[in-house]
Amino acid sequence: MKIEKKVLKNNNGEIKLVPQNLDDIWHLKHIIDRNDLVSSYTWRDISNSTDKIRPDKQEKKKIWLGIEVEETEFHKFSNRLRVTGKIRVGTDLAQYHTLNIEPGIEVSIFKDEWKKDQLERIDDAVRASNQPKVIIITIEEGEASVGILRQYGIDESFNISLSSGKSGGESKRAEFFTDLLKQIINLFNDWTKIVIAGPGFTKNDLYQFIKERYPQFVDSITLENTSSIGISGFQEVLRRGAIEKIINENRLSKETRYIDILLKEIATDGLATYGMNDVKKANEFGAIDTLLILDEFLREERGSNDIDSFLKEVEEKGGKLIIFSSDFEPGKKLAGLGGIAAILRYKIT
Repeated sequence: MKIEKKVLKNNNGEIKLVPQNLDDIWHLKHIIDRNDLVSSYTWRDISNSTDKIRPDKQEKKKIWLGIEVEETEFHKFSNRLRVTGKIRVGTDLAQYHTLNIEPGIEVSIFKDEWKKDQLERIDDAVRASNQPKVIIITIEEGEASVGILRQYGIDESFNISLSSGKSGGESKRAEFFTDLLKQIINLFNDWTKIVIAGPGFTKNDLYQFIKERYPQFVDSITLENTSSIGISGFQEVLRRGAIEKIINENRLSKETRYIDILLKEIATDGLATYGMNDVKKANEFGAIDTLLILDEFLREERGSNDIDSFLKEVEEKGGKLIIFSSDFEPGKKLAGLGGIAAILRYKIT
């Protein structure tokens, strides 16, 4: 994320941003609220009154347009955020329009009140722009799953299996490794790091294969032991701290660690509580050490309840706040607990 302009007074005002990748688009989904004024470049039909043969001919013109937000939709696979609302700045005032926010497109967001977590999210996105891209390969004999580390989770990019119809053990295996690496190369750039993880020795054999065939990649590789591959393997990589060896603490690593702590405390009837009513009770006693809240739960609560006063009160009493991604496995576990939970300093009755 790149900040082009920031004019705030008492957390009221405008921030102009340029999202640079899919992660930034996802962040904007959780930054932009209903009733915000969002402006960006867009294409709009303009009547061409000088065309006498076709007086009603429409042509599209690129213009700067501002809308009062009513709805946002994150489209991960088309790499865009659709923001819909009534036009407040530009032409055709009060008509509805949808802005398509994509990487590289400047967007201005004006809020009556910028929330603390929204400003922190922008700072996170700016920091993440200076971190390397991380590819995670989880592999066992004859099967591999490859994911890309995102701010919101791990995108499983592709799976590949050893073709069963060919003979020749080592040649078959070499072909499997070659097919895997052909696809990895398409994801690789000069600032990419690779984690190869899995059970057994297949990961080590893949490393040796890369060392012999693609030595330029070797310095970018970290090896890690996991008991499984695929989604559960990706989570093990995060849990074991492999990402921290590459970059500073990643938000997903933090979510993975804290959901493990929470579930362990719940299972042992220890220092944890969940659900809005019980969490509020814990806050009344000043017992919250760390508040875990799902991004979608926070978004919904902001539409109807005074959740921000509650968050401020928790922090004033010394509690930490961690916002979980609903698109990643730890967030899904938190959703199953009502979308909000707390790790406590001491038990309450």
